[in-house]
Amino acid sequence: MHVHLVFVTKYRREVFNKEILDELLPIFSSVCRDFEAELIEFDGEDDHVHLLINYPPKVAVSKLVNSLKGVSSHLIRKKNYPNIHSKLWGNALWSPSYFSGSCGGASIATIRQYIEQQQTPD
Repeated sequence: MHVHLVFVTKYRREVFNKEILDELLPIFSSVCRDFEAELIEFDGEDDHVHLLINYPPKVAVSKLVNSLKGVSSHLIRKKNYPNIHSKLWGNALWSPSYFSGSCGGASIATIRQYIEQQQTPD
């Protein structure tokens, strides 16, 4: 099964740059492997990220999302990036909400193309 996820930064702050997005990719991939899932596509802009994940039916999307957001927030906040530190306080990186869309209507290639077309910051 495939799911398209979108995570938005807390307060929709523009904190991501290419370096941070590059750091998020292996974190998200690792969490997916823990759930026997596969990160098919990943990209983002300065205030949100898109993920396309192939996951087994036994996995609850909400549990996967909680782990993806929790682990990535913890590891990225630990790095003390100045851009994040100056715009976000406390321990939160992500808004508590998220978008989750099943990928039954559109082809996987179409969704991958949409995610690839995100305006990744420099």
